[in-house]
Amino acid sequence: MISYIIRRLLFMLPTLVGILTITFIVIQFVPGGPVDQMKSLLRGHSGVLTEAGGGAALDVSGRKQEELDPKFLEQLKKIYHLDRPLWERYLRTLVWYSPKQNDRPFLEKVFDYDNWEGFLVFKFGDSFYRNKSVLELIVEKLPVSASLGVISFFTTYIVCIILGVFKAVRHESTFDAASSLVVLVGYSTPGFVLGIFLIVFLGPGDGAVAHLIPLAGLTSAGVPGYEDWSAWEKLIDYLHHLAAPLVCFMVGSFATLTMLTKNAVLEEMRKQYVLTAKAKGLSERAVLFKHILKNSLIPLVTGFPIGFLAMFFTGSLLIEQIFTLDGLGLLSYQAVIQRDYPIVMGNLFIFSLMGLVGQLLTDVSYVLIDRRISFEESQG
Repeated sequence: MISYIIRRLLFMLPTLVGILTITFIVIQFVPGGPVDQMKSLLRGHSGVLTEAGGGAALDVSGRKQEELDPKFLEQLKKIYHLDRPLWERYLRTLVWYSPKQNDRPFLEKVFDYDNWEGFLVFKFGDSFYRNKSVLELIVEKLPVSASLGVISFFTTYIVCIILGVFKAVRHESTFDAASSLVVLVGYSTPGFVLGIFLIVFLGPGDGAVAHLIPLAGLTSAGVPGYEDWSAWEKLIDYLHHLAAPLVCFMVGSFATLTMLTKNAVLEEMRKQYVLTAKAKGLSERAVLFKHILKNSLIPLVTGFPIGFLAMFFTGSLLIEQIFTLDGLGLLSYQAVIQRDYPIVMGNLFIFSLMGLVGQLLTDVSYVLIDRRISFEESQG
């Protein structure tokens, strides 16, 4: 297994390089880059150019310009690091050695982390427009997406496993048919559509039937006296804000996991060892929880690692927009619209890395849970 894990880790590097390379190439052909957007802004507005990437600012002397001075264009390109050759920008995207102190010994400079930059050394650079590093922005938006992801992940797993077991035990009953109808309707209903209905009927608007959904955000931090609330009141307020987007987020997740649990339990119930256990006098409850459930949950448990990693970076643009939540989904969308390439590539790199690591942990969990699986035998 160790040799298999090492090989998979080594394969991750060319995979990430390929993803970054394709993204970098696509970015070069996308029209309306940061320089074009700033040129349009300067032609249409006077005053001071807002800070961009590193805190630099340009003064256009209060003049509305039809054609920009070439010096301004060069300064814009320098701000966005577009004055460098294409090959250098590509290498800086991957990994780049840039020593800051030339009087130090060579080996000391090489092993100094501050002298390296690039995505492969987990340095994502600064946003073009927000005057913050990409990592700072991701950490800033992470609590919203992580709140939705963590709670929805564990809630979905718990509810679907319990519901799937009950459906398998009561197979072809009225409860099985009714629950299947409910989860399939939920699966076919887009989360943002349900969110719109909730806002219309239960939202803060004057036309709502009942005002159960708060205005925006995950807390009532702007309400006077919020700081004086007790911890219990703040927790209730947090759950109140989280309830509606969480329902919309999970509505399509129940069907797949519930039916997978049910089918896995039904398959185990038909096997010979179940009949043998019953013949030995074990009760239905003991057979279900000690034998059937243990073996039927293997496909569900093996999907846990990748889901556990992904839940921290879960983001949904439409749901966040509907309920005015400032999370990773909205950040990624705004970055694409504004051509904020460091944020776009930073999010893509992190999502890709989490996906690769999660897939590796999923494969390893198969071996740890089911001893009949062996990487060495499969290689042979």
